[in-house]
Amino acid sequence: MSKRHQDISILPVNLLRFVLISAFLVFSSQSIAQETNNEEVKRLQRAIFIFNFAQQIGWPDIEQQQDFNIGVLGPDRTILDLQAMAQKRKIHNKSVKITRFQFVKEIKNVHVLYVNNKYSYDIHYLLNKVSGKKILLITEDYNFNASMINMVNVGNSFEYEINANRIKKEKFLMIPALKRHAVTSSEKWKRLYQTTEKTLNQVQEDKNKQETLLKNKEKQILDQEEKITNQLNNIDSKNIEILEKNRRINKLYTESDIQQKKYEEKVIIEKELEKNIQEQITFIKHQEEKIKHSNTEIDNQNKTLLEQQDRINEQEIVLDKQVSEINAQKKIHILLISVIGLVLGVSFFMYRGYLAKKKYNKELKRKNLEIYAQSKELESKNKELEQFAYIASHDLQEPLNTISSFIGLVNEEYGDRFDDAGKESMSFIKDASIRMKNLIDALLEYSRLGRSREYKEVDCNSLIDELKKDLKTVLEKTETQLIIDDLPKVNGSAIELRLLFQNLISNGIKFCAKGVSPEIAISCTNHDSSNEFWQFSVTDNGIGIPLKHQERIFAIFQRLHSRDQYEGTGIGLAHCKKIVEAHGGKIWLASEENAGSTFYFTIPITQKTP
Repeated sequence: MSKRHQDISILPVNLLRFVLISAFLVFSSQSIAQETNNEEVKRLQRAIFIFNFAQQIGWPDIEQQQDFNIGVLGPDRTILDLQAMAQKRKIHNKSVKITRFQFVKEIKNVHVLYVNNKYSYDIHYLLNKVSGKKILLITEDYNFNASMINMVNVGNSFEYEINANRIKKEKFLMIPALKRHAVTSSEKWKRLYQTTEKTLNQVQEDKNKQETLLKNKEKQILDQEEKITNQLNNIDSKNIEILEKNRRINKLYTESDIQQKKYEEKVIIEKELEKNIQEQITFIKHQEEKIKHSNTEIDNQNKTLLEQQDRINEQEIVLDKQVSEINAQKKIHILLISVIGLVLGVSFFMYRGYLAKKKYNKELKRKNLEIYAQSKELESKNKELEQFAYIASHDLQEPLNTISSFIGLVNEEYGDRFDDAGKESMSFIKDASIRMKNLIDALLEYSRLGRSREYKEVDCNSLIDELKKDLKTVLEKTETQLIIDDLPKVNGSAIELRLLFQNLISNGIKFCAKGVSPEIAISCTNHDSSNEFWQFSVTDNGIGIPLKHQERIFAIFQRLHSRDQYEGTGIGLAHCKKIVEAHGGKIWLASEENAGSTFYFTIPITQKTP
């Protein structure tokens, strides 16, 4: 029996202790809920859950690791509780180190990653980030079956569910007892939430009953402690039996001595954990005494205030007598007080407005800085992606050309020796290499779009006339009818605008029903009353696009039909979108299936050179 298997054989005993201790914590928390701070106990429970999850999962290479590392994502104060527990407890007999990560991209070199849903981190992005890195993802309050291990708040404690498929995929070892105590279905998960909601509704009703049941619960706590002690004694008896079995196995496996040492260390850790819980309860009682002392001081201050109020009343009587003596000056004083009050009121409102304006300006400045930083980061990422696409597509040209060349040589030298199946396979390989070359060329062209920043005045009418000459053969072959309105002159890149019109016209010709002559109309109007944009429209009588596919047709390499129906790489509309956005406009469409399509795009009327 290996060392790892010996560790896992003792894990159910530790899990039983963990469940008993957790039950004691929950029961104790409920009994003093009216007078103590439950949040402190719950924070301790959260840390205990995380440590026990890590202890019940086996890592393939944990024995070679010097330390056990736990990461906390976001500004979560749980890191303080984990750090405090790491000083008193080990995991897999390793010292525990706690690390905070502010961003997902910083995550590395940890065995466990904890994240709370209240900080709105995307679970799918997190799973992709930790995939294949031997990182156990423990989440709190996420949706059912969304993580590896997910905890959920239930009253003053937690429940948890386990995604066994993800844990198995990451090659972790999990004891059966851990899965047995987990919520195993979405229906149970829903009932758990419903039970929690009912419990919250009954809290107000149970409040009055808690006062009368408090003394009984104290007695129950003592009985529960005695039961836990008896259960721990039973566990110790079982441990003795396990030790006896280990002595028998020791004749065959010498590593059992090491395992027994680890077990004793775990027992010591659990005793220290129980001691820590008692210290927490003592601290809570100490805080309660402080609160009582503060209430006494408040009562004394109230008495002092009452005495001061009596003195004030006596002084008011004296003032009333003095007012009667100076009644002649009363009207003047009232007038002066009214003027002063009016001035103070106006000053107060002006000052409050000044503070509000100052606050809003400060908030606006902060938001602008955040937006500027995000735009810089986004711009950098876009440049990196464009550079990657260019390099990848450019570097793929050389091996693809080599493949195409050797296909031609093999076909030329040995083509006569192939049977029909071999010739057909060679034909498939050649066609596939041609398609791959077209895709790489399209990707390379896509990466180059938007780099041209030398915009000049372009006459769209002349551009369309030149394009008609280049497409003359296709137009005549398909009997396409082009209807062109008077188009304006715009500032932009002539090459990219030409490619834009060419792709839209080619799509109108290609995606047309059989036996129907294509009809394509191009027009332009002002986009809005401010005369800031030209709005172009390209209308065809083609097969149309279903509504459910209209959102994804502008994505790169998106095809709605097979290559046998319609040829192409599926990147034409992605080119159009990138060209329009590079010129400061936007593109969209209106289409119905079997009723044609109309593509709209805007170009700024007055466009500054980037």
